[in-house]
Amino acid sequence: MSGGGSHLKDEGSKEQVVIAGAVAGLISRFCIAPLDVLKIRLQLQTDPLPRRKFRRNEHGIAPSGTVYTFKRILHDEGVTAFWKGNVPAELLYISYGAVQFSTYRMTNRLLQSLSLPNSLDTFLSGASAGAAATSLTYPLDLLRTRFAAQGCDRVYMNFRSSVVDIAHTEGFRGFFQGLLPAVGQVVPYMGLFFSIYEVLRPPLASLSLPLGSGDAAAGILSGMLAKSGVFPLDLIRKRLQVQGPMRARYAGGSIPVYSGVWATGQAIVSKEGWRGLYRGLGISLVKSAPASAVTMWTYEHALKLLRFTEAEKL
Repeated sequence: MSGGGSHLKDEGSKEQVVIAGAVAGLISRFCIAPLDVLKIRLQLQTDPLPRRKFRRNEHGIAPSGTVYTFKRILHDEGVTAFWKGNVPAELLYISYGAVQFSTYRMTNRLLQSLSLPNSLDTFLSGASAGAAATSLTYPLDLLRTRFAAQGCDRVYMNFRSSVVDIAHTEGFRGFFQGLLPAVGQVVPYMGLFFSIYEVLRPPLASLSLPLGSGDAAAGILSGMLAKSGVFPLDLIRKRLQVQGPMRARYAGGSIPVYSGVWATGQAIVSKEGWRGLYRGLGISLVKSAPASAVTMWTYEHALKLLRFTEAEKL
């Protein structure tokens, strides 16, 4: 771990933070891509939950749920399907990681002049980092979701065609469907994540854990706790992201027409019950653990390597 338990705001130059954040996002995305695709497919299932074990479709009665969804993707689409949308996703994670960590560092340093309590300082910096990164990279997030939602019927042939098609049929606003719940989700999520991480990181740093430090453990706990609190907004965002003229062609083919965050939430609760807002939470928590751990561990070690390389030049 860089700095032996020091805070993120105190580490590295601006350029080093951007590079380390981008590297962390790139590696994290590739590692957790299959879980991400599985989570998105689960979030887009709309059958009432009391009957979720057996869902009727054009092929008769078929079971649903995490295990069944995994098997169907593997059987119908092959193992490469678990990396669908990897091009926009990699671009998303690289740019998101770079913006997130650089904004966090910049905001934290600006807030130091206000002499705020450290916990509030960290929360505001984390929330600002999440809001900035989400807003600037949102079109890539939408494209990632739409590619992951494609079944055997390929709605978009490639990255370029998806951009052209959305621009032509939905206009500029089409790239930002679901942005409001995304920002509404990420502000408290990132604020909670960084706040919890900064609290857990120093005491865990001295422990002898796998990978050489407590960064991974702090990242795991921070990600899981923060994710649980904002998950309904993540599900609503996914439902809104696949709205548009191609809605019926995505895997499942039964996604209703939604409009607005509150109305979407009400429609989901009315048809699927309150549990419908938490579809895919289990796999999301399983995903958040390695994603947060890989991101923070990679960021810390990439930053340490960059600082070491810079010191060697002096």
